[in-house]
Amino acid sequence: METNYGTLVSLLSCLCVASVVVVCIVSGHYSQSIKFSGAEPGDSVATIELQTKVTASHEVRAVFSSQPPAFYVNRLRNHTLIRKIKKRTRYQGQEEGLARARASIRKAFSNLNRSSEIDGEENNEVPTGDVYRNAGAFYQSYVEMEKRLKVYVYEEGEVPMIHDGPCKDIYTIEGRFIHEIEHGDGKFRTRDAERAHVYFMPFSVTWMVKYLYKPLTYNLTPLRQFVSDYVSVISTKYPFWNTTQGADHFMLACHDWGPHASRGHPVLYNTSIRVLCNANTSEGFNPQKDVSLPEIHLYGGNVNPKLLSPPPPNSPRPFLAFFAGGLHGPIRPILLQHWMGRDTDLRVYEYLPKDMDYYSLMLQSKYCLCPSGHEVASPRIVEAIYSECVPVILSDHYVLPFSDVLRWEAFSVKVEASEIPRLKEVLQAISEEKYTRLKEGVRAVRRHFELNQPAKRFDVFHMILHSVWLRRINLKLG
Repeated sequence: METNYGTLVSLLSCLCVASVVVVCIVSGHYSQSIKFSGAEPGDSVATIELQTKVTASHEVRAVFSSQPPAFYVNRLRNHTLIRKIKKRTRYQGQEEGLARARASIRKAFSNLNRSSEIDGEENNEVPTGDVYRNAGAFYQSYVEMEKRLKVYVYEEGEVPMIHDGPCKDIYTIEGRFIHEIEHGDGKFRTRDAERAHVYFMPFSVTWMVKYLYKPLTYNLTPLRQFVSDYVSVISTKYPFWNTTQGADHFMLACHDWGPHASRGHPVLYNTSIRVLCNANTSEGFNPQKDVSLPEIHLYGGNVNPKLLSPPPPNSPRPFLAFFAGGLHGPIRPILLQHWMGRDTDLRVYEYLPKDMDYYSLMLQSKYCLCPSGHEVASPRIVEAIYSECVPVILSDHYVLPFSDVLRWEAFSVKVEASEIPRLKEVLQAISEEKYTRLKEGVRAVRRHFELNQPAKRFDVFHMILHSVWLRRINLKLG
């Protein structure tokens, strides 16, 4: 009897010990249960596997992943247990929403002739026509952006170099975007950084040049140091930069030296989204992650009254082409050498005579020549669009703005530098029918390059955000 009693006690003791072990495993206190490297459970760091393109069948080949970068499972590899106790992170919720957005955009790809009567929208709101790579996909992507996109704007720093920018000169777009995202209707901005899809660093490279750069020194180190210090501040104070290595962060700069300033931090330069006017692929601009920003020159902060209401489409345009501008950069000397003062039909000037008006000549010309200067971008492209004058792009290595969405060949003409001696012949070879289509295309895309205050749907502010949105979901339309 005593032997049986001792056996029973031993058996009960073993069962108790086993029960304690099981409880510890389930409760997460066992020494070999799941551990997250460098983070508490529930705050796991999401890794990003960037998807490079949409295939011909419009299938996404890679997506964002919410799996933590490193974790340790117990030696039994109990995956069922892992699924039960793994907490849902904010990244999972975000990525589920973005996955639904991707699916709806992919579906829209298949319908090239999508009706303009979509979801009760007014006909003039919905993008249609050949100026778009895929109007239906663009519209669906834009609607998904309006529905989902949240931008967190870092509040660190003080004016003028942060939270401010130029609004009345050739770099107007830099200041106007900062002002709109910080002081506009707030539809896209979130004060809760945990809800953000992208994070904006609101410094102004133009104001850095004004306040930090010493003229004629060509020393850009102060600009790069400022950018480096800013990234250090936000990456130390917040977890978001380190979470994705800056891949969901963006800067915006229209100054020619924007790309150089971004070199101040190698991760920003190589990984973050850089929204730049100087979108030069020969100088490191990467269209898969970077965004080309249109250069808009507003004298006094306003569009010239002559460009607000261009003449009717059937108004005569007596000149074949027009250009007036300074002699700098590699392309303009070639243009002026061959055409300045040589042809009354192709008006090319270095300095416009005082009795002539720049915008009047644009409005009287069929084509407006847009050669690059020291850098690839030119404000003449947007001025030409405002004038309903077909832009002639004379630039090498330039990624044109919004080219994920827009078919620039439907509203502009690209001429290689080697063809400049034959420029008149090239333009005259364009049939009147094609010219009419190009001009109609210019009229159709004008709204995408307009600055409005407050911002309006599909205007340049929203097109910039949409370009950032595309990089965030990593889909290229077309």
